[in-house]
Amino acid sequence: MKARFAHLNLVARDWRKLAAFYERVFGCRPVPPERDLQGAWLALATGLPGARIRGLHLRLPGGGKSGPTLEIFQYLPEGRDPDRAVNRPGYGHIAFAVEDVAAAREAVLAAGGGEVGPLTTVPVAGAGTITFVYLTDPEGNILELQRWV
Repeated sequence: MKARFAHLNLVARDWRKLAAFYERVFGCRPVPPERDLQGAWLALATGLPGARIRGLHLRLPGGGKSGPTLEIFQYLPEGRDPDRAVNRPGYGHIAFAVEDVAAAREAVLAAGGGEVGPLTTVPVAGAGTITFVYLTDPEGNILELQRWV
């Protein structure tokens, strides 16, 4: 089978605010159209009676015009919010390679993100030196900012 990475879905409490965060901080760009999905087909596909999804795709930076997207969807009705941690099985974090980790950290915090751990620099045998930090977006989803040298 031939495959290509298409998108990563992030379920939001407020899709417009979360999309604005990723556009402002990381330079993600909207890929029209906005989605407003509902109907019997969606209830069947998701297993959620009466489901409605609103949101859009954002082109991730560095992937070009046909690169992968971050799909930010808000479901109605909203589901339970699980505990989030860097070591929880399942989705862990989304990483962005940046030129200046400290400056990018400040941009995330200024835009409403939160801290998870301190900025760290460590040599990795055979791979170089990484400077990285774990943060959260405004809805608590975990981000990693990184720079390899």
